[in-house]
Amino acid sequence: MTSSTAHSPRPSSHIRSLDGLRGPAGRLEALLNTGSSNAPYSVLICHPHPLGGGTMHNKVVYHAMKTFSSFGLPVLRFNFRGVGLSESEHDHGHGEQDDVRAALDWLDAEFHRPILFAGFSFGAQVGLRACCGDARVKGLIGLGLPVRAEGRNYSYSFLPRCSAPKLFISGDHDEFGPRELLTAVCERAPEPKRLVWIAGADHFFQGTKESPGAKLKLMQAEMRSWLGETFALKTAEKS
Repeated sequence: MTSSTAHSPRPSSHIRSLDGLRGPAGRLEALLNTGSSNAPYSVLICHPHPLGGGTMHNKVVYHAMKTFSSFGLPVLRFNFRGVGLSESEHDHGHGEQDDVRAALDWLDAEFHRPILFAGFSFGAQVGLRACCGDARVKGLIGLGLPVRAEGRNYSYSFLPRCSAPKLFISGDHDEFGPRELLTAVCERAPEPKRLVWIAGADHFFQGTKESPGAKLKLMQAEMRSWLGETFALKTAEKS
């Protein structure tokens, strides 16, 4: 998806704690980076596996949020059911899909704009499953998409119906998404799509012994490039 007009909204760094986001299982703790009044899209980001300590404050989620915010877009992060102050309990990726849909409904009602989605690890798998085929979602980013993790195998039979533009970014040393397996998964997705490997990065976009140091800025650069090319977005002008 491309646009003939480049969008360059003014930045906003206000953060709101939301009280009104509720899913079928109860209240969902959430934060909104408000963005600019003329932003062309709103954004939803989902966090990694709760059983591994994943929350909306995860480093990868935070850096993804900062990337979207650099374009002046409003960004919603929330804790899945049973995480932090979110009500109910973990549902192994089933009820969490309904949490994602509740967040999409909230964004749609609040901003009345097309939505971009990004998720990290478990959040990518659950979020893609919920967002694929939803006409409101115009672009999808899977960060560290898991294929096999700690005894859990992830199925992506739904990917063929993901017709919106897609970006997949993973470390070339991602222990939960081996290159051969993840490449095969992404091949099932229709165009337009892009698969990017960050050299020397593990699942959490941290460095390896051979290539030490965090790779989160490289992840952000790939996101910015794709968002600019695909949606004609420009980083927000400083006031």
